[in-house]
Amino acid sequence: MYAGAVTPEVGAVPSIYVPRPFRLEVVTLPVSDVDRAARFYAEQLGFALDVDYRPNAAFRVVQLTPPGSAASIQLGVGLTDAEPGSARGGYLVVDDIVAAHRELAERGVAVGAVRHKKSADWQGDFAPGVDPDRRDYASFFDFADPDGNTWVVQERGHQAPVVDAS
Repeated sequence: MYAGAVTPEVGAVPSIYVPRPFRLEVVTLPVSDVDRAARFYAEQLGFALDVDYRPNAAFRVVQLTPPGSAASIQLGVGLTDAEPGSARGGYLVVDDIVAAHRELAERGVAVGAVRHKKSADWQGDFAPGVDPDRRDYASFFDFADPDGNTWVVQERGHQAPVVDAS
């Protein structure tokens, strides 16, 4: 329960609560150089540049969206007082961790080694390489943007290539 939660009386028929949809729209990243960060996300990661709005010297918002994502990131001036590079552990999900790792490395991104959860209990025991069974949520690699904001890339929905048996 959370503070202020109302608990039903004993024997009361619980009401059915259908929550209003809350969609994650944007995550603001603290950066020191907006142009450098925007180039990194657009050119090296392949994010689409949605907005670059600067009405004055004290405010600028650059919004970029990862390929296939409904949520975006924002960089800019006057958006956050967080220290540049202080964002940690944002997740990006891909359906082929090997291909994503190779593509980012080829684009000059300093990617960490691919690792996977060694056991099914998810207790932090990692082994090198891709999960042998390609389980959802089991294979990862990391990278950071030029300011040090860190990301985890995780595999979900991998489909083995179809081999034509004819």
